[in-house]
Amino acid sequence: MDFTSFLGDNLQTFLAHTGFSNATLGHLGMIAIGLCFIFLAIYRKFEPMLLIPIGFGILVGNIPLENITLPLGIYDEGSVFNILNQGVINSWYPPLIFIGIGAMIDFSALIANPKLMMVGVAAQFGIFGAFILAVLLGFDPNQAGAIGIIGGADGTSAIFLSSKLDPNILGIIAISAFLYLALVPVIQPPIMRLLTTEKERVIRMKPPRAVSHTEKIMFPILGLLLTCFLIPSALPLLGMLFFGNILRESGVTRRLAETARGPLFDITTMLMGFTVGISTQAPGFLTLNSLKIFGLGFVSFSIATAAGILIVKFLNIFLKDENKINPLIGNAGVSALPHSARISQKIGLQYDKTNHLYMHATGPNVAALIGSAVAAGVLLRFLG
Repeated sequence: MDFTSFLGDNLQTFLAHTGFSNATLGHLGMIAIGLCFIFLAIYRKFEPMLLIPIGFGILVGNIPLENITLPLGIYDEGSVFNILNQGVINSWYPPLIFIGIGAMIDFSALIANPKLMMVGVAAQFGIFGAFILAVLLGFDPNQAGAIGIIGGADGTSAIFLSSKLDPNILGIIAISAFLYLALVPVIQPPIMRLLTTEKERVIRMKPPRAVSHTEKIMFPILGLLLTCFLIPSALPLLGMLFFGNILRESGVTRRLAETARGPLFDITTMLMGFTVGISTQAPGFLTLNSLKIFGLGFVSFSIATAAGILIVKFLNIFLKDENKINPLIGNAGVSALPHSARISQKIGLQYDKTNHLYMHATGPNVAALIGSAVAAGVLLRFLG
């Protein structure tokens, strides 16, 4: 064989193994989705800590690897990406993230005004409403449970639950949950305006009472015992959440709390988002069922938002004027912490520039986080 033939044959073999030769429209479509995520994160400031790792992970996961015998892909045993993916499919990342969330959260607003816990129940209407709709659309109960949890607006709980109930749809569940979390400023305001009157939007709430240090310490202890004795299957999430919170509130573990809400949280969130992005490969992602799941996620999130507002309006029927709750904080009945509370504040200031709702909205916001973890535990108990 002469040199020219040798070079030509090897060049042809080389080209046959490149991504350019093996790329499909599906790969290109997913790469476009990944680029959209990166664009939203950088130029629209929509949840960059989540959308950039996920978006870039989508790019990595959709590099065609056909005709490659080396263990490179996320489903190739022994590859780096496969090892990182164990943290998702075995639910290592979500509990670690919940430690960091617990170390960030101040439960004072909820402790000071316990009735705001009722608003935090709102997300559960979205979760179980979407569960019923998913079953009616032909999804099996396990898939329906994983879809419903999107309504809690808690991507971490969604990943935890879907990894247990149906790992095959984990990618689209995670993408839907995190994307709707990022789109809170777009989705929630129209629902808030639709369901409230101008008079309701300017309701002034009493400043929350001062919460003692002892109360702050007792809350994670009692919260753990009450919720996890009732729903033991929620222990991986709630156990870590309340553990992180007592690190924060004890006053004697500042370094541990700072580590939990800083490096531990950032590293785990980054790896989880990146790995979820890699798992969204074109063949298993671009399907009709994925579109249905994405649509049901929107319905679930919208129901949860509306339910929070309507619950506040219902509670106000029984409350004296001085104790009434501004329905604009009802949107914080989903656990999009602290984004939905910021939306409560923003919309409230549009109607009264001196009416600050953020502190009040954090009460149902943190209650919803507990509620979505409890809901995940309930679904896991009966479907897992």
